[in-house]
Amino acid sequence: MSTENIKPIKGGEFLIRSTKPSEIFTPEEWTEEHTMIAQMCDDFIKQEVLPVLDKIDAMEPGLMVSLLDKAGELGMLGLSVPEELGGMGVDFKTSLLATEHLGKGFSFSVAYGAHTGIGSLPLLYYGTEAQKAKYSPLLASGEWKAAYCLTEPSAGSDANSGKTKAVLSEDGTHYLITGQKMWITNGGFADFMTVFAKIGDDKNLSAFLVEAKSEGITLNPEEKKMGIKGSSTRQVFYNNVKVPVENMLSTREAGFKIALNILNIGRIKLAAGVMGGSKATINDSVNYAGEREQFGRSLNKYGAIRYKLAEQAIRTFVIESATYRAGQNIDDAIKNHISEGLDKGAATLKGIEDFAIECAILKVAGSECLDYVTDEAVQIYGGMGYSAESPVEKAYRDSRINRIFEGTNEINRMLIVDMLLRKAMKGELDLMTPAMKVAGELMSIPEPGEEVEGVFANEYKYLEGFKKAILMIAGSAVQKLMQTLSKEQEVLMNVSDIAILIYQAESVLLRVDKMIQSKGEAASDAQIAMVKTFFYDASSKIEKAGKDALNSFADGDELRMMLMGLKRFTKTEAFNPRDARHLISSKMIEANGYCF
Repeated sequence: MSTENIKPIKGGEFLIRSTKPSEIFTPEEWTEEHTMIAQMCDDFIKQEVLPVLDKIDAMEPGLMVSLLDKAGELGMLGLSVPEELGGMGVDFKTSLLATEHLGKGFSFSVAYGAHTGIGSLPLLYYGTEAQKAKYSPLLASGEWKAAYCLTEPSAGSDANSGKTKAVLSEDGTHYLITGQKMWITNGGFADFMTVFAKIGDDKNLSAFLVEAKSEGITLNPEEKKMGIKGSSTRQVFYNNVKVPVENMLSTREAGFKIALNILNIGRIKLAAGVMGGSKATINDSVNYAGEREQFGRSLNKYGAIRYKLAEQAIRTFVIESATYRAGQNIDDAIKNHISEGLDKGAATLKGIEDFAIECAILKVAGSECLDYVTDEAVQIYGGMGYSAESPVEKAYRDSRINRIFEGTNEINRMLIVDMLLRKAMKGELDLMTPAMKVAGELMSIPEPGEEVEGVFANEYKYLEGFKKAILMIAGSAVQKLMQTLSKEQEVLMNVSDIAILIYQAESVLLRVDKMIQSKGEAASDAQIAMVKTFFYDASSKIEKAGKDALNSFADGDELRMMLMGLKRFTKTEAFNPRDARHLISSKMIEANGYCF
């Protein structure tokens, strides 16, 4: 099917618009060049990082810096940096691919992500030509390492409440920055810092490019952490640090917007990174389940273990499907904004901002996927999984921070609904018309929808019902709760959970449907089983989240009517999840690893 006349989808529009398989990008479409980049990253982790993991965790002096130096020599630190500034200038989804394959590197992945993401991108997307010419080549090559200094002891999720101050000098040539930052990744060795501070009585933060050798900067000792022990995490103190006025990033009070937009990037990059970590941990799980015997049989012969292996794979495959779908949507939006006259940096920021809802969804779903995968890996290993000698013990501890990084999952859940409603109020998304249509449907006999044929006939029907469910619940919540909705965090999180499940379900459905069209059903049997199992589970999760929300704010006949509607919208046909999971796990056992 040609997609030339199809209008590009907007962020959040997945809830009210049908998408065809031909409209999305899938990982089956990577080119040879993409494969080479992925292989380079895999080789680097295998050859340079994994052999020295214990030394990394022990924070052997200079080791992390030397690894970043080697990554810089290979061009891995400048993938997103334009060629004229010393980088490779790859598109957004390619940067996600590199992040995925480097996500297998435990603490190194954190240092890499902080340098190439939040450390370097504010300069790249908001810097002047002079600022970029001065600093970007140093960061792209790895000669300088970067850190991002936003969080303070009293300003975490509420970053704009930071107390660090910037005072203009009497001669107007520089700012004097004084304050304290904490949880600064790469803080122990960074040469370059993006520092957020307030000028005078400004309501919003401003951002400054600060050279770490500047007089007045001191560091606390390295933080001792539950996981990611090898990443440098320090408190940074600024005492009248002189920063030239030309080192202000963007404009005065633009810092808060910079922070929010860079967080959008960090969220989808986190989803890519945890996907790589999940795949590596699944490989460990499959290998151990094949080697370990109990009661005279390999662990992988037992249904309870096969369930775990299959579920690890399903959740990871779904995250992969959704992440690269969003990555391509962002690339398309960037191209569109360039065609409208924006420069590359501004277009990139706007393209990512357009899909901030999807970025938040992926951050939550990705971090919780990795938590599930590592937790079950420890369980598969049994007592050995609790030993520091096993790879899954480290993976389990390192995983936990991801639900806190880049805005906690609770904050992100509430942001998903908040951003959807804001788009609706601005007229960017027409949520009200379809919500009212669903409300009217509750009072009448439902009309038969468009008939879909093929192996996924049921799943397309289920997807339509899931979308009706969220429109009914969210529409009713807005009408009923009005101005108090923003304070009803439990309801917001219920609605958000439904949105997260819908985006994942649609993404994996479209991916595998596209796969069937090119490879056929027989070659896609395990992936078909993944889709059907995910939908089967999602239906009951959506019904539960919907019931919790409706019971929280509705009552009487209205509540009974909506609960009946919810039951109808989440109804599924009989399905055998055991056989589906056995098929999926058998493929992995045969391949001795993640093979999708």
